[in-house]
Amino acid sequence: MYEAQRHAAKVERIAQQLRARPPGTPVSLRKRAVAHQVPKHGDLRRTDAKIDVSDLTEILSIDPEARLCTAESGVTFVDLVRATLAHGLVPVVVPELKTITIGGAVAGCSIESMSFVYGGFHDSCVAYEILTGRGEVLTLTPDGEHALAFQMMQNAFGTLGIVTKLTFRLVPAKAFVRLTYETHATYEAYAVAIERHAAERDVDFMDGIIHGPTKYVLALGRFAEDAPYTSDYSWLEVYWQSTGTRTEDYLRTADYFFRYDRGVTNVRPSSFAGRLVFGKFLSSTQWLTIGAKLHRLLPHENPTVTLDTFVPMSRVGEFLAWYERELAFYPLWMVPYRRVRDYEWLADGFYKDLEDDLFLDIALYGMKQTGRRVGAHRRIEEKLMAIGGIKTLISHNYYSEAEFWSIFNRPNYDAVKRLTDPDNAFRDVYTKMCKAAMGIA
Repeated sequence: MYEAQRHAAKVERIAQQLRARPPGTPVSLRKRAVAHQVPKHGDLRRTDAKIDVSDLTEILSIDPEARLCTAESGVTFVDLVRATLAHGLVPVVVPELKTITIGGAVAGCSIESMSFVYGGFHDSCVAYEILTGRGEVLTLTPDGEHALAFQMMQNAFGTLGIVTKLTFRLVPAKAFVRLTYETHATYEAYAVAIERHAAERDVDFMDGIIHGPTKYVLALGRFAEDAPYTSDYSWLEVYWQSTGTRTEDYLRTADYFFRYDRGVTNVRPSSFAGRLVFGKFLSSTQWLTIGAKLHRLLPHENPTVTLDTFVPMSRVGEFLAWYERELAFYPLWMVPYRRVRDYEWLADGFYKDLEDDLFLDIALYGMKQTGRRVGAHRRIEEKLMAIGGIKTLISHNYYSEAEFWSIFNRPNYDAVKRLTDPDNAFRDVYTKMCKAAMGIA
């Protein structure tokens, strides 16, 4: 009861800030955790008036019998995993970086190696409490009065209200994860293996590293009660590199979830000597913080490419062949993602000719736009639109407004916006992610 009262007091404090904001001025959130978006040179959101939500960091309840957790939106996954593992449970989908928050995971479509079964973190959620732009509290559920608003919170990047509390499902876990690595010389063999494991569900986790056009590694994980040894990728050793040399590995469960926290395929410092001296102090959180503080030093033209693409399984071969011809930057991270529903935030036409139940998230990190790779962000956008794929919006976005709303569902978005943010306190999602984030007024 005390937790509920304390949470209600926090929500009321945030609501008062919203009610007091000057009309016609956009606001952004001040959080305790660093923003897990690619830092950008001229992001206009840095000068917004701030709504302080930094104290929304409490896990309110864990119900081991119902396998449900209720927590405030600023709870980080590293804290969440620590708390739920004490009950032999973990979240259904745990993103790869320790300080991603559960609210951010919904807003930005977080996925990981259980996504071949469960989809995204949003798909494990059963209720949200949100504050509207006018400071009103709404409860959203998949089958309640505001069911559309519940579904539209995913990928809205905070533009439809402030999520203050989430209730989500948990699954049983064990102390360790045993990993086995399958290496394939062709994408065709890789695809067969991915689809077989996805259909049979004979593993708990599945992702992979595409080391190059002739080396495709599939990392298959299973919970284990014990382990003959455990590896540690939190400092000197680099996880993605290990997938190219090992056939098996064991990690503690929490270490498995955050095996990429030093960087997915762009671990910095890149040299062993650099990691020896500085690596213990420079996780993804520190690098993002540095990038945010020194954003004026980041390139405005042709910025470094860090993005996730989602490609229908039937078109991945075509996409990778194009990618090899046009860009040829490796390694790539690969995560299979099951389409658990026709998401309401995607345009109705997106599903018209789509038969795939499985997508591959093909992610590239740290590609410099030089030589043949100049204009890569835009070229990738155009290719994805041609083959029925999409990308996350956490990176640099060059869509025209018409292109954007041909992918995302404007009627659904506008309907919820009228309910939750009629005064446009949080900007609309196109303006926020494709203009303001890019320094365009």
